[in-house]
Amino acid sequence: MDFAARERSVQRVTASVPYVTLAGTVVVSLTVLRQLTLGPPWVLISVCGAAFLWVLVLGPRTKDMVTMNVVNRTYYLGLLAFAAVIVVLNPIGGLFAYTGYVHGLRLPSQRWKVAGAAYTGVWAALSQIGGVHTLFHERYGWAFYLAMLAFNLLFAGAMSHLSSVMAAQSEQRRVTAEKLAATLEENATLHAQLLVQAREAGIQEERQRMAGEIHDTLAQGLTGIITQLQATARSEDRHIAAALRLARENLAEARRSVQAIGPSELDDRSLPEALRAVAERWSAHTGVPSQVSSTGTELSLHPEIEATLLRTAQEALSNVAKHARAAKVGVTLSYMDDVVTLDVRDDGVGFTPGGKSDGYGLTAMRARVKRLAGTVDIESEPGGGTAVSAAVPAIGVPA
Repeated sequence: MDFAARERSVQRVTASVPYVTLAGTVVVSLTVLRQLTLGPPWVLISVCGAAFLWVLVLGPRTKDMVTMNVVNRTYYLGLLAFAAVIVVLNPIGGLFAYTGYVHGLRLPSQRWKVAGAAYTGVWAALSQIGGVHTLFHERYGWAFYLAMLAFNLLFAGAMSHLSSVMAAQSEQRRVTAEKLAATLEENATLHAQLLVQAREAGIQEERQRMAGEIHDTLAQGLTGIITQLQATARSEDRHIAAALRLARENLAEARRSVQAIGPSELDDRSLPEALRAVAERWSAHTGVPSQVSSTGTELSLHPEIEATLLRTAQEALSNVAKHARAAKVGVTLSYMDDVVTLDVRDDGVGFTPGGKSDGYGLTAMRARVKRLAGTVDIESEPGGGTAVSAAVPAIGVPA
């Protein structure tokens, strides 16, 4: 059981003590010790009822008693006064008088603890010798009372000292628990940092491997394509001109990838501007209208986050061009408190997610986003269009 749970358990027990002892006082005084009750029984019952209401009204506000404010002082003084009257009416009222010990130990003031315990001891001793009748009508009543009073005062002093020691130990345990929690949180932060560093090291190694592959295959192939297209540059075929332009752009992009540089669209552009540039170029190439919008307060994100979102948009648009047969496309970038989402929606033919239509592009998209602890959701159905939604943590630019 942790510190907070143990403290709540103690508070519940402490709060129940006056109700239990009052009930015991009424039952025993009306049955076993009825002959020791001073005056009519209804007087004792009325006083016990008033004490019950006193605890009921003020008690819940004082379960912790963390400060010695007016309410706490009033409650405790009233509790001691009711205990004294009940003991005088019937010695079994000492059961209720012991509440003065229990609730007094919860007080934050050592002076009030000692005074309350001593006062409780006065009436506890009277209860233990048999009440007022023994004190005034028995031969050794006063001697017996003084002996019991001394015992109770010693008991009260011991209880007060024990309470102070336990309070100090409890505070020490609380401080130790807080330090332990802070240490665990710090360890968790360090662990997360190590994971990030390990992931970045793995990404860098994979980038270097892919850079070699791109340089040896894709870049060389694109160079060959450009060479062949340039040989036909005298032709005025606009398709050849477009192919030449695309090949040059992709060659430049491949070379940038070899150099481990981010997407060229993000050079001197914010992420929303880069998305608009990508969508405009895509629309010009495909003839499909596109609309890009941004919501929320724009943030300066980590370059890896921006590159991943841009690549995701490019892959989603590429899939639309290949498969969707859409009439229009919408791209929405949403900045939220701790996450950034990218939504690409089209009104095309749709498909059934999870089937054979989930090709390498979607798999690579999910893998790319997952590396940043993000998620990709695909919503689509035949004839109902497609929505690709990527969500990644809103990690800012590193200091």
